[in-house]
Amino acid sequence: MTEKALQTERSFDAVIVDIAEYAQKAEIQSALAYETARYALADALASGLYALAYPEATKMLGPIVPGATCPRGARVPGTPYELDPVTAAFNIGTMIRWLDYNDTWLAQEWGHPSDNLGAILAVADYESRRRRADGDAPLKVRDVLTAMIKAYEIQGVLALDNSLNRVGIDHVHFVKVASTAVAGALLGLSREEIQNAVSNAWIDGAALRTYRHFPNTGSRKSWAAGDATSRAVRLALWAKKGEMGYPTALSAPTWGFEDVVMRGKKLTLARPLGSYVMENILFKISYPAEFHGQTAVEAAIRLHPAVKDRLEEIDRIVITTHESAVRIIDKKGPLTNPADRDHCIQYMTAVALIYGELTSDHYEEPIALDPRIDRLRDVTEVVENPAYSRDYLDPDKRSIANAVQVFFKDGTMTENVEVEYPIGHKRRRAEGIPLLLKKFEQALRSRYPGKKAAAIYRLMVEEETFPDWDVDRWMGLLAE
Repeated sequence: MTEKALQTERSFDAVIVDIAEYAQKAEIQSALAYETARYALADALASGLYALAYPEATKMLGPIVPGATCPRGARVPGTPYELDPVTAAFNIGTMIRWLDYNDTWLAQEWGHPSDNLGAILAVADYESRRRRADGDAPLKVRDVLTAMIKAYEIQGVLALDNSLNRVGIDHVHFVKVASTAVAGALLGLSREEIQNAVSNAWIDGAALRTYRHFPNTGSRKSWAAGDATSRAVRLALWAKKGEMGYPTALSAPTWGFEDVVMRGKKLTLARPLGSYVMENILFKISYPAEFHGQTAVEAAIRLHPAVKDRLEEIDRIVITTHESAVRIIDKKGPLTNPADRDHCIQYMTAVALIYGELTSDHYEEPIALDPRIDRLRDVTEVVENPAYSRDYLDPDKRSIANAVQVFFKDGTMTENVEVEYPIGHKRRRAEGIPLLLKKFEQALRSRYPGKKAAAIYRLMVEEETFPDWDVDRWMGLLAE
């Protein structure tokens, strides 16, 4: 019997089968999911366009070989680059993630589902241009929105019960798996071919989280998702060429993902794959900061008027938070770069108390050298509230609560300001969406001439026919 026949006989792990079948065949019926996906697309593009103002981000972009181009390749929004889809996925994914300003999903594993847009936009543009050149109909924007809903769902449902961070592995591994599945679907792969690609994604070496934590926090956390999506596109393209898969990539005794990475824990899908994640996604609208600290920043900004003229009188600051925030962003000691600072709850709270705002520039020098920030960090206590931790994991609440209170040397104190849900939470959609659209509009104007920025905004926000647009036509509009 041939190797290919043997592979066909063996059953793929159930999680791989479910992901592949969902990516290829599922019909998304939720109008709310499509509506939210349009907002998520605008939000992610805004995050990416803002990143283009930072040289540390733009140095990572462009072709691998300087000057190389790929005619009829994939365009990178806001830039003149036209690249092969693997490299374009890295570029787009890196842009979107660079400032820690894109959407978030919090569960046993946290992550940023719009990271998957690196693969989705690159493959959709490349495939649309290829089809047009062959005389076939290109993909539609609705296909992009569908791929987003599915990628969010795969990554987010995997995250509900499966914690990579507990074993020291970075959440972008779930991005790689989700992006591989939806990239395969956009390329028109069969279910069996998507299974092959997804099995290879699970087998791939999973990145360590060390670049997110002391003493190694660094800028890799800003391009890790781009790296994951580019690898996903490569795996999907190899599967299209007929490369084999590995049916028990997860469950193989000794050598499978579950034994090697998860320490024997079986991987599960906590709920049937549908549109739950997109409908409940958390938008990072107001502050470019690690999401577990968003409500602490909001609380601190509310306290700013009461403390701004008494900063030298502050004796201590108490941040009451949830377990995940304690584990991820409770940082003491030196902070050496912006990637370190935007993952420190003490830093972001201190900045909000001092300045009454928090922007990406607050993580950069010279503001980062303001001695008042480190003084306030030094007197800040971070305390877990078990009720916050329970509500964080409660599927009916999914709160991300923080409270901030400031105590002065004379014995007086501010009120204890508690914020349970950040402005990007589903429970605050009515309040948040106008701010999200303002974020998008301002990002467009930061990169494109006024008339072009206005035209893109009208198309993506106001035009009912936007989902019917050809992807390559729309991506051409986004090119610089």
